[in-house]
Amino acid sequence: MSLPPFQHLVDEHWRDVARLAHGLVGPVHADDVAQQAWTQALAAYPRLTHARNLRSWLLTITHRCAMDHHRAARRTTPHEDPADLSAAPAVNPPEARDDELWGRVAALPERQRDAVVLRFVGDLDHRAVAAALGTSPGMSRRLVSDALASLRLDLIDPEDPR
Repeated sequence: MSLPPFQHLVDEHWRDVARLAHGLVGPVHADDVAQQAWTQALAAYPRLTHARNLRSWLLTITHRCAMDHHRAARRTTPHEDPADLSAAPAVNPPEARDDELWGRVAALPERQRDAVVLRFVGDLDHRAVAAALGTSPGMSRRLVSDALASLRLDLIDPEDPR
């Protein structure tokens, strides 16, 4: 089994990795997370046994690097209020113009937020989202569905009679 040169993966998927990192950790730390993902992918690449769905493989690595970043930030950042630990990072993907919507996405529970970002920013199907989150495709669908329902409720004006 012959894998394509690693540079081919970088050329083809660098934007996807950067956008997902940006969506998961915000603009300040996105470059660091993306760089970490590429470094881990390069180290693991020679051990791959197949070339199926390399994009999903890369985005799963990126998601894991983002989660590692969040865990490290929680360990090293002093928090006065335990509620601050659940504060979501600023999510503002490139090319997104609706800061209010992405602010609401950032306020979702962590697993729902991750599922939404992987599904819509990473453009992954539910099977790939499930693999990245370590869950089943059904749970991936449920996380995205619950997140979208919460966002709809937040965005609907309760005074509107529709």
